[in-house]
Amino acid sequence: MIRVTILLVLLLAASLTGESRADRYAAFVADMETGEVLHARRADAPRYPASLTKLMTLYMTFEAIEAGELALDDALTASAEAASRPASDLGLAEGDTLTVEDAIRALIVQSANDAAVVLAEHLGENEALFAAAMTERAGALGLTSTTFANASGLPDSRQRTTARDMARLAYALRRDFPQYWNYFAETTFVWNGRTHHNHNTLVGQVDGVDGLKTGYIRASGFNVAATAERDGRRLIAVIMGGASPAVRDAHARELIEAGFTALSAREEGRRLASLDVPRLNPIREQEILTAELSGLLRPAAMGSAGPGAPPAQVIFEDPASSEPGLVLGAGWSIQVGAYGSRAAAMARLETVADMDVNQVLRQAEPVTAALSSNGQALWRARFSGLDADQARAACASLESRGEACFTVAPGA
Repeated sequence: MIRVTILLVLLLAASLTGESRADRYAAFVADMETGEVLHARRADAPRYPASLTKLMTLYMTFEAIEAGELALDDALTASAEAASRPASDLGLAEGDTLTVEDAIRALIVQSANDAAVVLAEHLGENEALFAAAMTERAGALGLTSTTFANASGLPDSRQRTTARDMARLAYALRRDFPQYWNYFAETTFVWNGRTHHNHNTLVGQVDGVDGLKTGYIRASGFNVAATAERDGRRLIAVIMGGASPAVRDAHARELIEAGFTALSAREEGRRLASLDVPRLNPIREQEILTAELSGLLRPAAMGSAGPGAPPAQVIFEDPASSEPGLVLGAGWSIQVGAYGSRAAAMARLETVADMDVNQVLRQAEPVTAALSSNGQALWRARFSGLDADQARAACASLESRGEACFTVAPGA
């Protein structure tokens, strides 16, 4: 099973190679309760939102309802302009009517472009004015790198955003309009005798996922913003530029699992640290835990990728295997965490590599080493192949940003 998972990770990495795909790809995962960033990959690079745009249209709609400017049962009439929008759509004809609630469901489940224009024209006189209002409101919400040119996400070179901004928008929707959150978890929507199925197939198939939205245009690739809640913890994961719906969804699953594993590992680290030391900053508690774990056992297995290669290309063995362990890379290392899954350790390595302004870690080897603690598999996230000065400087730089890190001497 583990080797099957490894193969999937390698296929995902391969699917994202190539300059055109790299120009579209971005990923961002955060704890929606604390704002803690768990993973970021090209999270601030400009991207086309595609139908993730409809999340802003929905925010404006919910805001209008709360302000008394709309009601869920208000009837809206489709103009010729709205009816002209291509699929995905409801197939509205000029003069057709639908309720505000139907339009909301149409945007979320069917990603209906015609329904988005119906809402835009009702709220903003015309779509262009509504898009300008969307951009202004987005800026007020902290979406500092986002510009909207239409209400649907259909192709327009002026319409740009980032993975981080889309996560901010998802957070704002949850924070400001929890009373409408149930719409995002609906898997079907029936209108005019036809049943539409939610394009976001993560809903109902991945544990805890209860929203939000997918999107696709040729320039963007396949996007998704997904939220999930487990045991009182809630994550937002944004994937942009997937090569296909299947690749996008598999990558989203991987990052969601990694995110929850990272949260669990950090909570366990804080619990263990609190048993042995006075109360510390939670980030320092994670450092204490990883330092303790580093001395338990030599790794059962490890893998490495060449300089500059993403950790997703690392090959891993089952930590429960009886095969002899391999030797860690030569030179000094730095350890940036210890996690309950390979995926969480990989995600951590990618995030830390993006933080390294001096590019030292780009020349190091990202290593994920498995060990066993009290019968539980743990994965250490390290960068190896450094000299002593590089290791110390890299850790000092990370610690100045509040990130856990410690140096590891050769052979340790």
